[in-house]
Amino acid sequence: QVQLQESGPGLVKPSQTLSLTCTVSGGSITTDYYAWSWIRQPPGKGLEWMGAIAYDGITYYSPSLKSRTSISRDTSKNQFSLQLSSVTPEDTAVYYCNVWAYWGQGTQVTVSS
Repeated sequence: QVQLQESGPGLVKPSQTLSLTCTVSGGSITTDYYAWSWIRQPPGKGLEWMGAIAYDGITYYSPSLKSRTSISRDTSKNQFSLQLSSVTPEDTAVYYCNVWAYWGQGTQVTVSS
């Protein structure tokens, strides 16, 4: 069974870059046709898909976040990462990594000075 675990700072200052990593176990991030996503949920709001990196390394981004988002991977560590630049308090959310029906537990990121 695939397991995902998010890691990264819980507090980021405005205008800085948010960086999170998802460590995958029980499966390979290069498995054919898998797309590994980052999804977030701001307080009191619904889930927002941010982007994904596919098994072949191709990335896909939400149009609303594309200018600030970068997703990369380290196949040697079976990890994929999110970078969100120029953050504001509106980027405060629980951030999840996901593939198919498998979710990480989520990590709270607060943007505050």
